[in-house]
Amino acid sequence: MVHINNSGKNKEIHNKFGDMSLLLASTVGSLGVAVGSVAVLEPGDKISFRRGACLSALGFIFFLSLFDFLNHMALRTRTGSRIRKKYHLTSPDVLEISNKVVSAVQAALSCVTGSIVCMWSCTRSFLHASHFMSEAYAWFGASYFFYDIWSMYRVHASISEHKKDQKSDAGHIVNVRLYLKEQPVIVMHHLFIGSFGFLIIVYLRGGLGDCIFGFVYLMELSTPFVSMRGILSRLKMKSTQLYVTNGLIMIGTFFICRVAMFPYLCYLYSELVGLPYFEAIMALPRGCKISIAILLLPQMYWFVLMVLGAIKVFSLKTNKQQNGNTSLNSSCGNNKSIKRLNGKLHS
Repeated sequence: MVHINNSGKNKEIHNKFGDMSLLLASTVGSLGVAVGSVAVLEPGDKISFRRGACLSALGFIFFLSLFDFLNHMALRTRTGSRIRKKYHLTSPDVLEISNKVVSAVQAALSCVTGSIVCMWSCTRSFLHASHFMSEAYAWFGASYFFYDIWSMYRVHASISEHKKDQKSDAGHIVNVRLYLKEQPVIVMHHLFIGSFGFLIIVYLRGGLGDCIFGFVYLMELSTPFVSMRGILSRLKMKSTQLYVTNGLIMIGTFFICRVAMFPYLCYLYSELVGLPYFEAIMALPRGCKISIAILLLPQMYWFVLMVLGAIKVFSLKTNKQQNGNTSLNSSCGNNKSIKRLNGKLHS
């Protein structure tokens, strides 16, 4: 009987490590194949439809495998179990942390792409120079935005299941409706970037503006700090100095990379065409102006939310300090009164 139990445990452990090895191989392998498929290209080469479709498929495999690997590590290993117990993490917490980590990884890949494109294209021609990485990552990275819609739904559904809010057979439908109702801006943003944004970079721009899209890729520079804020919140570390410092860096990078960047690009364009700033903006094609508005308005909305959140955190800290000082003064006053009373009693 003991032998049978031990065999069962060994089989379970073998299956766990087998799944982890497969997920890790899938994650590393898909990224490696994607990099290898474009490493042979010259900077000015174009991405064919066939190569691009392969990059998109590899992108889906990479992001899905990485998400599942992180969940597997946290939910099905001893190390993950110790971390969950230490920080009192629930299954929804684990899923959200995994989602944030994948988001940060995607942001890092996007920033690498943006840096390469900017260093190549912006130093040659603001409008006409081109590097294959801008199209290659458009194919690979577009898959992330559709993956992330699914991943965020997984987090939402897990929270609902954890709270036991949905008990009927129509729970999935209700969950989807609630998810879309609670996250309309981010879902629309992801759909726009993953579809129309992809089409602009790959087909509709006519080979122009590669430098501009390099800057667009660099918008993701703030994302790791946004992800870190979510992770620290799940780890119950909102009261730490690390959370405050990360929040300030997040607001600064978000403003520079996602809000101020668009006016700066418009300034560079006005210098290029030799028109006053606002005249240059008005001279842009209507589709370009609409695209800028669709990209910029959500960033401004999220930036305002971040600033309001930071104000709330500092207000709470200030109130706690004031309450602490009041309590200390009250305690000192009580101690003085007690000393006076003891003196009178002794006298």
